[in-house]
Amino acid sequence: MAIHPTAVVSAEAQLGSGVEIGPWCVISGPVVLGDGVRLRERVSIAGRSRIGAGTEVWPGACLGFEPQDAKFDRAKGSPGIEVGPGSKLRENVTIHAASSGKEVPTRVGARCFMMAGAHVGHDVQVGDDVTLVNATVLGGHSIVGDRAIISGLCAVHQHTRVGRLSMMSGGSEVSTDVPPFCVAWGRNALSGVNLVGMRRAGIPRDQITEVRRAFDDLLRKWAGRQETVAELERRGASCPPLLEMARFISESKRSLCVYRRAMLPRDDGTIAEEAGI
Repeated sequence: MAIHPTAVVSAEAQLGSGVEIGPWCVISGPVVLGDGVRLRERVSIAGRSRIGAGTEVWPGACLGFEPQDAKFDRAKGSPGIEVGPGSKLRENVTIHAASSGKEVPTRVGARCFMMAGAHVGHDVQVGDDVTLVNATVLGGHSIVGDRAIISGLCAVHQHTRVGRLSMMSGGSEVSTDVPPFCVAWGRNALSGVNLVGMRRAGIPRDQITEVRRAFDDLLRKWAGRQETVAELERRGASCPPLLEMARFISESKRSLCVYRRAMLPRDDGTIAEEAGI
């Protein structure tokens, strides 16, 4: 264990073996740092924060502070935050504690990569192996599935869900749910299927083909939730990813992003209709 002499560490904190705490870090309250956690300089962690083994945190990160919730009641406290093992939290990342009266902490899963300036709001649930690129913002209570990639300058509205192995293009904004395996762009729009992500995840080629067909047949030509879910369930008898999509869509409370094509200007002044990304 190595603690720089300028660091301030609460007597309530629990530090695992091999923890490194750099210059000017402040650890306040019953923080738990797992084995091998490394805090570079000027990291601040507060409250009931649990940081998983092997996680590395860069300068300026603020973890576990009170939520930006006007109804927050300090007297009731907060279950805090949890960060899974092996995650990387880059410069100026913020993860806010869960709301008062809640039992579940704000969570970031294992092996997540949060780039500079990314923000995770109160009560957010982020899965494993998720990438949040620079200046991404996740509003309170939003949910992000495993292996999703949210590109730079994206915004996810509170209570919105981003499905497993989905991707949001740079600068996207969503206030409706992004189904698993899909690519979102612009504002509440879908452009297609995340083929690269599915291949990297080892999903069999025949299942990727079925997901792509289902997107073209059902999400590009939206016929309504009940019809879409029923058809996905029928096709999903031999394709588990389609059953996952059906379940996600049936559970949506905010409606879904929809397929939309972009109107892009050509050099000659005319407009081309092209896919969203």
